[in-house]
Amino acid sequence: MAGLRVVLDTNVLVSGHAYPASLPGRIIHAWRQGAVDVVLSHFILDEFARVLPRLSRVNLTAGEIRDLTDTFMFMADIVEPDSALEPRLRDAADQPVLATWRASGADYLVTGDSDVLALADEYPVVTPAIFWSRHGA
Repeated sequence: MAGLRVVLDTNVLVSGHAYPASLPGRIIHAWRQGAVDVVLSHFILDEFARVLPRLSRVNLTAGEIRDLTDTFMFMADIVEPDSALEPRLRDAADQPVLATWRASGADYLVTGDSDVLALADEYPVVTPAIFWSRHGA
């Protein structure tokens, strides 16, 4: 996996944190161990901070979530999403995630979002399972 650059969608970050033994959790662990380079945007980090408290199994204070988000910001390369729009993207709220990938130069966009995965014929968009089967330990 070394040398791979990936954009992790918010759902992968949230799932990986909430379920450390899951495939998203393994990907986050690989990132923390330096086995993969992660690229994020402020949009993804902000969405992570908004979504994480909604999970009942996550018992973090607002301050702890801020600290976790700050940690991710220091661990990842942060890019500004480009301004291009993908007309085939069914959910407009996913535009900044795809735009983060375009701005990043990353090898993959790892997501569990079916609207984004629908573009896998044109973009290197993969599920955590596909990413892990190709590059996991």
